[in-house]
Formats: sequence, C-alpha cells, structure tokens
Amino acid sequence: MATIQPAPPRPQTASGSLVADDTNVKFHVKDLSAWYGNQEVINSVSMEIPERQVTAVIGPSGCGKSTYIRCLNRMHELVPGARARGEVLFNGEDIYGPRVDPVRVRRHIGMVFQKPNPFPTMSVRDNVLAGLRLTHSLRRGEGDDVAEQALKQAALWEEVKDQLDKPGGSLSGGQQQRLCIARSLAVNPDVLLMDEPCSALDPIATARIEDLVYALREEYTVVIVTHNMQQAARVSDRTAFFLLGDLIEYGPTKQLFTAPTDDRTEDYITGKFG
Repeated sequence: MATIQPAPPRPQTASGSLVADDTNVKFHVKDLSAWYGNQEVINSVSMEIPERQVTAVIGPSGCGKSTYIRCLNRMHELVPGARARGEVLFNGEDIYGPRVDPVRVRRHIGMVFQKPNPFPTMSVRDNVLAGLRLTHSLRRGEGDDVAEQALKQAALWEEVKDQLDKPGGSLSGGQQQRLCIARSLAVNPDVLLMDEPCSALDPIATARIEDLVYALREEYTVVIVTHNMQQAARVSDRTAFFLLGDLIEYGPTKQLFTAPTDDRTEDYITGKFG
C-alpha cells in the first residue's frame, strides 16, 4: 500500500506573496466536492495552499469550512455516509489515490479540533506521546526528549515541565489546547490543520494560541478555520472565503480584507451578513 512521503525542504515564501510555482505549493486542490449523504456541502472547490504559511478559512456557520479542511487529511470520510470527489494533491500525490493509506496521510497532515481533547486521565507526557505509541513509532528511551521538544514547540514546556506526570485533564483549557497541539507536533507532521482552535478559550488563552500559530509557520504549513475575522487578519498570510459550499474568494489576507474583489466577500467582512 502506498504511503505519503514528506517533501524535501524548500525555500520559504515571503509572507503574503502569491503562489508563483509548484515549488512553494503544499496542496493542489482540484474540483473538490463533498457530501453528507445526499447533501452536497463543498461545491467543486479548486485552490492552492502554499507551504510554510498560514492559510485561514473564513465564512458563516454552515458554509463548509470544517468539512473542507477535513477533506485535506481524509477525516471527512470517517463520518458515516460522507464522501468526497476530486483531487487533493499533497506534495504532488493524490491523497485519495486507491493505494494511499489514510492513516499515513493523517500522520503527515495533523489536526487540532475546536474543543481541546486531551486524554483526561493520561499524564501530560503520555498525552504528547500518544500518537507515536499508537503508530509504534516511539523508539526506546527517546520519550522524554520527544515530549520536551513538542511541548517547547507548543509554547507549553515552561508551564508544565514540573507537572509532566499530572493528568492532562488537570490543565486549564488553553493549556489543554496547546497540549493537543504538542501531541500533533510530536509525530512530526508536514501540515497542521486547526478547526476553530480558539473558539472555546478565553481572550488570554486565545492570544497565546494565536502567537503560537504565527510562530509555527516557520516550520509547518498551517490551515486554520476561524469564525473570527480579526483572528484571520492577525495570524494568516492568505485567506479563503467560503459561502454555501463555494469558494468565493482566495488571496493574500491583507488584500482580501482591504480590497476584496467580490461583493459577497465585502458584505461578509463588513458585517452585512454572517
């Protein structure tokens, strides 16, 4: 069975720049449609997502944002009756190809959910290492080093370094979300998908997650769904606006928010609906 291979290191694109060629593209999405039963929720979307940038996906509730990013790592198909059609080329390979292992796809393309979901009775250390142990990828004796590195990447190490044996569920909501991010980073993904990661957090925890998202772009490709347009403007290089399953507009964040090319985008970002 084929496995998804990570791309070799490539030069980082400048913040907010247009995608100029394939060397800077992590995903080519071509005519992607998705359904829940007979209800079509994504309508033939095509777009390119650059590597080592933050791409925000915005739009009103029910517009297909979360479904779209779940199609990027084949989590959509885990819902009974759900299906997708089209191509999602990741590092040039179609993740929906017949010989591609979806478990391997999800290892390279990690996901952080709307509500923090650590294993509540499992220790902080074991929460970080859970994905590696599940895939039998953790080498003997390296657990402490891997946990420390992932927690540092998630900007959580200084807060929990003396509490690694405490249950993950004992942390605050914001800490739990960063713990989930550390768990995703521990398996060394290429991409991190984030589905409204701040919606259940207070303003201070939200600010920490936003700072973390902005920092992660130095090493990872990040796609973040957010209902908060100010958040999209703060953290992202590029923004996609979805409406009723259609991709209405997509481009550099500053351009989309200051000079949108579609009246529907302008109406949404100025609060006329949503």
